[in-house]
Amino acid sequence: MAEHEYILPRAAFDRPVKLLIVVAPFYRDIADNLIKGAVAEIAATGASCEIVEVPGALEIPAAIAIAERMSNFDGYVALGCVIRGETTHYETVCNDSSRGLMLLGLQGVCIGNGILTVENRAQAERRADPGAMNKGAGAAAAALHLVALARKWGGPRKEVGFVPAAEEYQIAGGPKDTPTA
Repeated sequence: MAEHEYILPRAAFDRPVKLLIVVAPFYRDIADNLIKGAVAEIAATGASCEIVEVPGALEIPAAIAIAERMSNFDGYVALGCVIRGETTHYETVCNDSSRGLMLLGLQGVCIGNGILTVENRAQAERRADPGAMNKGAGAAAAALHLVALARKWGGPRKEVGFVPAAEEYQIAGGPKDTPTA
């Protein structure tokens, strides 16, 4: 690690945190090392986690969106590895998985992105090394920091756009207090 890099102190919590790790294990050994790093970082904060596997990096945002709608996780860690091949499929997978995660994040979902996008296997192995630069641990730390921010700024979520006052809602077609014959 370069001397000029700064890593935020570990996030701290006053009540339990539960994360979901969503992993695409196409390169099993790389994925396993990313998971080890993420789980160790999550455990170091006293948080808990569950792990689910999906077929590939493109399915990670969809799995997180489903979990966000249907479960009670505080945040998510996206893990996988995409190694450049001979076709443009690499760009599609990298761009669309990243875009999907970013769109969820902009909606307020707390996600750490640990999907490696590399040129070759050696780069992936370095970034998944449990004893060095483990991007799984970094993604877990990012998710935990976002959970901490969400809790800091917590409270009821505000609706986006025009939302009429409760007394202005119409039921069955007519404005409120309209006389009927």
